Amino acid sequence: MLNDLYNWFYTVFISNLDYWVILGLVAQALFMMRFVVQWIASERVGKSIVPVAFWFFSIGGSALLLVYSIKRQDPVFIAGQGLGMVIYLRNLWLIYKEKRRDPSF
Repeated sequence: MLNDLYNWFYTVFISNLDYWVILGLVAQALFMMRFVVQWIASERVGKSIVPVAFWFFSIGGSALLLVYSIKRQDPVFIAGQGLGMVIYLRNLWLIYKEKRRDPSF
């Protein structure tokens, strides 16, 4: 049983390691940074907020994960990242429009 688990971990994390997996891991780390940014910003003000950097990390991580999922031909990941990208871009557009209306924003 323990040997099977070891073999599975070795296959997944060592044998399959290539440039695409490294890109996927970098993309996932970039995508995760959005939560770190949001957490730090919220802790600083003592309430939950979503800074603009959250959306930029979302777009960067999502774009790389979309490339990775297309290469891996994963339809679930492609659909999820593709839709997410639309939402992240829309949020940035709404923030941009708000700042244009209210320069003190």
